Amino acid sequence: MLKISHWLILVFIWSLSIPGNAESIPQLIEKNGKHAFLVDDQPFLILGAQANNSSNYPAALKDVWPSVKKMHANTLSIPVAWEQIEPVEGQFDFSYLDVLLKEARQHKVKVVLLWFATWKNNAPHYAPAWVKLDNKRFPRVVKQDGDTLNSLSPLGKNTLQADKKAFVELMNYLQKKDKNHTVIMVQVQNEVGTYGAARDYSAMAESLFNAPVPDELIQKLKLKSGNWQSVFGQDADEFFHAYYIAKYCNEITEAGKAVKNLPMYVNVALRNPFNPGLPGQYSSGGATDNVIHIWKAAAPAIDLIAPDIYFRDHKTVTKVLDLYARADNALFVAEIGNDQPFARYFYSTLGKSGIGFSPFGMDDTDYTNYPLGAKTYNDQTIEEFAQHYRVFAPAMREWAKLIFENNTWGVAEPLDTSGSEKIWNAEATPEEKDQYNKDRAAALTQNLDLGLWNAEVTYGRPMFWIAPPEGNTPAAGGALIVQLSDNEYLVTAHKARVEFKPSNELANKKFMIERVEEGHFKNGKWIMERVWNGDQTDWGMNFTARVHILKVKMASYETN
Repeated sequence: MLKISHWLILVFIWSLSIPGNAESIPQLIEKNGKHAFLVDDQPFLILGAQANNSSNYPAALKDVWPSVKKMHANTLSIPVAWEQIEPVEGQFDFSYLDVLLKEARQHKVKVVLLWFATWKNNAPHYAPAWVKLDNKRFPRVVKQDGDTLNSLSPLGKNTLQADKKAFVELMNYLQKKDKNHTVIMVQVQNEVGTYGAARDYSAMAESLFNAPVPDELIQKLKLKSGNWQSVFGQDADEFFHAYYIAKYCNEITEAGKAVKNLPMYVNVALRNPFNPGLPGQYSSGGATDNVIHIWKAAAPAIDLIAPDIYFRDHKTVTKVLDLYARADNALFVAEIGNDQPFARYFYSTLGKSGIGFSPFGMDDTDYTNYPLGAKTYNDQTIEEFAQHYRVFAPAMREWAKLIFENNTWGVAEPLDTSGSEKIWNAEATPEEKDQYNKDRAAALTQNLDLGLWNAEVTYGRPMFWIAPPEGNTPAAGGALIVQLSDNEYLVTAHKARVEFKPSNELANKKFMIERVEEGHFKNGKWIMERVWNGDQTDWGMNFTARVHILKVKMASYETN
């Protein structure tokens, strides 16, 4: 009989909740700096798929659902456009949402609605014509040279009031028509900010810029009073713009939550954390890593800030995840490229207690955003993500609970290579080749401190050999480890080897693998399928592309 541990007790307690209760609105909770997303009162792991921007029409949905199913996704992120629901001012049409919610329920898929309104990647493309063609009533950002950008100013009071009115109508619709919360979360705007200028330089903006920084921001950031330039120096322009965009989004969010208090977030067009460039070269005013503190102070109604990741390399993606996984910010990768290299970062996201992951462009509407994503869209594109989702989908709530309640480590294969560097210059010496191989093996080895034990994760090794790691071609591996107790861990991985070793604390003791069970979860309980031993564990635990979930128990002992 299996020993009932703390995490199983926790699963049982949560299982007492009644699914589908109309009163159990989705919510984010935080404990000890970690976050969980509750749906039907139980932790929920978003195995997401984001549709293309223009798939938000009934006729296009037939090309969306097959991809969602093939991915084993449980959540669809899809836009609803301001121009779509209010094409004529004051006249609202929610017929698209009628179809979307009906079909989502039929497919047993949750929905994250993306509100495309004042801003969609800087521009007002998804605002109705009566807004985006009336620059006098709904002013745009003005550059320092007096030219006008195609980006609506966050200082436009008419714009804010019109956007807020439409958003409130949307939330009223959900309050009346979505009692059981098919829509579990809402994104407010899309990749807000401005390209081409650090901020608005209109007369209206200049007046505010030269005035004292609002007291609420001064107090929250514990700064001395003054105007924007005197308080923030060289960052003043960008911080000013970020503050007023954040305030704008916060007011819309507050108004929507007053109707239906769903979790709401903003997504970010990132700047490169290692080589950011200047404001305006990236989306100035959006919640980039250097202004998260401004956004947190100015927009308390927004539940989280989510990175949209289109960097491919391991170093940059890891840094982005570090920057947005904060005690005051649940990590949700709301958008990531749908090409093969991006899929492995699912493990890194979960390792940082992420609540969800959602590749962009997952539908067959004949569009790809290459080079940001895959060059072609087909079943193999879908399979790159499905091979990971199918590990977690059957018991995603159990995984969500475990990740929330326990120490968790997740890694992705670190080298982004195709093996081309193995083609040596004819003049390379044996010593140079040997050093190269040593450096490569070291780079393909990730060491994790798990407490009493350490884990070593490597990639591209034969199962029955100590040969140094050579990596996968292309890089595709990843691993997730969840601590169940001091000596017991839940492990799954993809195209990787995981080995457990003693920490320094156990340095004077002998150690061994006590037991490795392969199994699965059913109704919150661990079901053992078989025990790994001998060849299966002598050379570490080797994971291929097939689904394997292991419960590993380590032991130490002393000898006379």
